[in-house]
Amino acid sequence: MIPGVPGESQVFLNGEFVRIDEAKISVLDRGFIFGDGIYEVVPVYRGNAFRMAEHLDRLDRSLAALRIAQPFDRAGWIDLIEQLLARSNLDTCIVYLQVTRGVAKRDHQFPAEPVKPTVFGMVSAWAPPSAAARAQGLSAITIPDERWLHCEIKSVSLLGNVLAKQQAVDAHVDEVLQFRDGFLTEGSSTNIWVVSGGKLLAPPKNNLILEGIRYGLMGELAAEAGIPFEARRITQDEVAQADELMLSSATKEVLAIVSLDGRPVGSGKPGPVFAQLRAGYDARIAAL
Repeated sequence: MIPGVPGESQVFLNGEFVRIDEAKISVLDRGFIFGDGIYEVVPVYRGNAFRMAEHLDRLDRSLAALRIAQPFDRAGWIDLIEQLLARSNLDTCIVYLQVTRGVAKRDHQFPAEPVKPTVFGMVSAWAPPSAAARAQGLSAITIPDERWLHCEIKSVSLLGNVLAKQQAVDAHVDEVLQFRDGFLTEGSSTNIWVVSGGKLLAPPKNNLILEGIRYGLMGELAAEAGIPFEARRITQDEVAQADELMLSSATKEVLAIVSLDGRPVGSGKPGPVFAQLRAGYDARIAAL
């Protein structure tokens, strides 16, 4: 039995729906041996997947980047998600999808002969950010970005992110802001947003960050609210002097960061640009 997870919970594994405590993979699965795989996390509100097309587009990009065979077409992925949701009896939750290269003899290179990808899916209960988190904001610290140079791939090789998140836990804050060569990249599992002089700034979409599904959405919400938006390299000094800071992710939605390295960000409270973007985000959820 998995602690904290009902044994009767059903997951999808390689074509079958099974109890989560009965799901098994080979010890030679390359996802287990090498972290050779990709994943996606899709938030669901009132039984409706949020921006599912964008999540599946990114899943396609990640599979292509690792040259893993696509196990389903778009209709197949949508059907799988719908089946997982139907079996879960949850209306607000997250759908987790993972694809690894599959089972093969342990060797760093790709298998010489084609192998069948391992496909796993599950649904987990999830509560959106609380009213207190939205009203009070979050705290963060700055750390060097010591991860690999293909952060644009949503890989299951997440040790760098795990270590970064643990630094936040050890410092009793909510998140870290990572910097590479003096420029902002992202959080441990979030995209970071900077407000300066009324303009919304974000690091550029490149191999140094994972393009969160909310990255495109935040740009849309800024345009709708008449907030200027610019994607460019952002220095650590600019972050330290920001009027507002925010983070975004599938599970954290969009939240304000009001304390950085023990000092208040702006007024020390969620700011007006955050309020506008948060209102737009809520409207998109309500429209599902």
